[in-house]
Amino acid sequence: MRDNDQPLVLVVDDEVDLVTLLTYNLEREGYRVLAAYDGEEALLLASEQRPDLVLLDWMLPHVSGLDVCRQLRRGSRKIHDIPVIMLTARGEEGDRIRGLNSGADDYVAKPFSTPELMARIKAVLRRALPPHADEILMYSDLIMDLSAHKVRRGNRDVHLGPTEFRLLRHFMQHPGRVFSREQLLDIVWGHDVYVELRTVDVHIRRLRKALNEHVVGDSKLVEPVDLIRTIRSAGYALDREAQA
Repeated sequence: MRDNDQPLVLVVDDEVDLVTLLTYNLEREGYRVLAAYDGEEALLLASEQRPDLVLLDWMLPHVSGLDVCRQLRRGSRKIHDIPVIMLTARGEEGDRIRGLNSGADDYVAKPFSTPELMARIKAVLRRALPPHADEILMYSDLIMDLSAHKVRRGNRDVHLGPTEFRLLRHFMQHPGRVFSREQLLDIVWGHDVYVELRTVDVHIRRLRKALNEHVVGDSKLVEPVDLIRTIRSAGYALDREAQA
């Protein structure tokens, strides 16, 4: 957040009327707003201005919303953890999964309720803020610096999206404890936002993939232990011993 405590939201959509409507409602809620009408402009503004959140349409000229989201997640440290809410008329379950797999933190289908969208924006921004300053969490070969918003495993940095960061933070604060999908939804996403249970599985897969990338050292690949344990019909836990 900035010194004036007014979050900056980047609205990305090629429909001028919708951008105008969203800008009006966001400014009425106290946000500052940037607008982009295609994917290339969105990436440029994100890099230059570093918004606190991006409202991103799927179907965009030049660069699609999915590709914009992927490029943000692969981008520099300045932009890779910007929260993204995908706005799209593609409301099928498969499309929602694709949107989440691209790195989006939430997914809102058009036409949408403006009050619901504002509630989702508040929830995503609230989740994106680290709750503790100057705190270091450690488990096995993982180190999480909450104040710097950094994660290391062994000798390498682990690059996580904001939702994966919150999931890992919760697991590291409660190692060995099993959490159901419902519990993780309430804790990580919040009580006031409707998110499907399968969303948890998508983000767990992304977290597991980021943690388990091969570590290169001494000219050989070292396969790291999978720290995320899946308990059938129960949920997930951070548990090194169970995977050894």
